[in-house]
Amino acid sequence: MAQHTVDQAPVPSPLGAGAPRPGTVPEPPGRLRRVLRSVVPGPTADAGGAALYRRWWLPWLWMTPAIIGATVFGVFPFLNTILVSFTDAKPLGGVYKLVGLDNYTRMLGDSDFWLATRNSVLYALIVVPLMVLLPLLLAVLVEKNLPGIGFFRSAFYTPVLASSVVVGLSWQWLLSDQGLVNTWLQKAHIIREAIPFLSDSWLILLSAMGLTLWKGLGWYMIFYLAALGNVPKELHEAAAVDGAGPARRFWHITVPGVRQSMMLVGTLTGIGSLRVFTEIYMLGGSTGGPGGADRTLPFYIRDVGLDPLTGNAGYGAAVSVALFALTLGLTLLAQRLTKEDEG
Repeated sequence: MAQHTVDQAPVPSPLGAGAPRPGTVPEPPGRLRRVLRSVVPGPTADAGGAALYRRWWLPWLWMTPAIIGATVFGVFPFLNTILVSFTDAKPLGGVYKLVGLDNYTRMLGDSDFWLATRNSVLYALIVVPLMVLLPLLLAVLVEKNLPGIGFFRSAFYTPVLASSVVVGLSWQWLLSDQGLVNTWLQKAHIIREAIPFLSDSWLILLSAMGLTLWKGLGWYMIFYLAALGNVPKELHEAAAVDGAGPARRFWHITVPGVRQSMMLVGTLTGIGSLRVFTEIYMLGGSTGGPGGADRTLPFYIRDVGLDPLTGNAGYGAAVSVALFALTLGLTLLAQRLTKEDEG
């Protein structure tokens, strides 16, 4: 028996023809859509939903606290330092006048400034290569899952948690004439007289470098541990099958695999080396070594710009601008090397 179907007429919408279904956002007419596209950035009428009516200033509202903080504590002090560098302002304030480029002219002829610059650059040239390589070797050693390896990882990271002042005081005790190092070396009949770690200008600088390395090894070891996790193990296995030894696998597989992290560590270490202050102060005293021979640029800025009696804040600001230019040059150089490496 044949079945007959009856065509039913569509049920009219209670909202009228063309009305949107419940739960949807009606699309604005073409004219309003064009206005929204020209005024509201980001999602427009085509996006639908709440994004259609989102105010353009809402993301800026959420960013306002961060922008204010960066402006108050970053941009304003930076611009103010540049302006002060053209004056003869005093550390405690008061009347000052514009002196033009006098501070920069004085800086170029200041032997103490060049001595501080030499110490800062020398500090970076010695510390940066060691800080790039030694934490990598340390990370390779502690990467393997061996019994008790967690203890060594924690031990290597412990200096990072300690205060720089506490670490400096500990090294003072270790390196003094009656300290642990000299006492042990004398009892072992390796030396006859105490080594002047804290009174010789070169030994103070080298000891400060050692302190920086010792305190930073654990921190950058974490960087390399994260990077080593991205190096394929298959490459090491294939190289081992081909007869490559550990040293060859390290230079040809591990180092290329963590090269970007090495660039990052080198940049951060270089900036930190140019800003070093605490290590020199703790080991060389408030004068920065005998006769100020170990003063770095931050140390020199404190002496010439912040002394309440004889300081010149304008000249100190000029030296600060020079330090910024030196740091910026190092950063740009590192970026260029990174791009060349990627190319």
